Amino acid sequence: MADWNNQQRTRQSFGSVPRAGGDVAGVKFDEGLRSYMLSIYNYMGSAVLLTGIVAIVAAFSGFTASLLGTPLQWVVALAPLGFILAISFGLNKMSAGTLQAVFWSFAVAMGLSVSWIFLAYTGPSIAVTFFATAGAFAGLSLFGYTTKKDLSGLGSFLIMGVIGLIIASVINLFLQSGPLAFVISGIGVLVFAGLTAYDTQRLKEQYTYLRGTPFMKKAVILGATNLYLDFVNMFMFLLQFLGSRE
Repeated sequence: MADWNNQQRTRQSFGSVPRAGGDVAGVKFDEGLRSYMLSIYNYMGSAVLLTGIVAIVAAFSGFTASLLGTPLQWVVALAPLGFILAISFGLNKMSAGTLQAVFWSFAVAMGLSVSWIFLAYTGPSIAVTFFATAGAFAGLSLFGYTTKKDLSGLGSFLIMGVIGLIIASVINLFLQSGPLAFVISGIGVLVFAGLTAYDTQRLKEQYTYLRGTPFMKKAVILGATNLYLDFVNMFMFLLQFLGSRE
């Protein structure tokens, strides 16, 4: 990922600033951009790993099974949403250190929230789905980083798709319709696949305005959160197709 923008130094690269001082300004910009994006991916990948470890420990220790049918089951399920709201509404008030702590806590809460999949699906099918998601995510993120096509027009459409998925999922909690769940999962995979490419391009373009600002460290955490959500949601929806029930 760190080599995506490794273009020839002798020409203007996509997304770089005008080089009034020669190639030096462009080189520094490219190196800064790579460092910025790599930091985002490092946080995002570490959070996915932490979530997986917490989910496995919770499932195989009996903790997840002990919650089934109790009010705590809903507390654990909704806890990640609380952290997302905290990040969204408290972003400007939090220090970078506090935001990092909330981010890691969010990854832990998500691990507890999704640990039920190890009780519902076989281990091999979960592993296959994870690696399929990782491959798709890498390809889509690479596309979003390298394409010269403006993906900003997809943003509103994809956000509306997420809202539609949430509404449809809530409705299906009461209907318990298998065909509707299948349709929701299919649309969910497509929506978060599109968001992966869109968010990657957006994060890349934001670097132009964020570099050198005090908000830079927070932007890295926020960007990692966005890509983390894209990955986890794409994985969960894809599991509906590739997962084998216990």
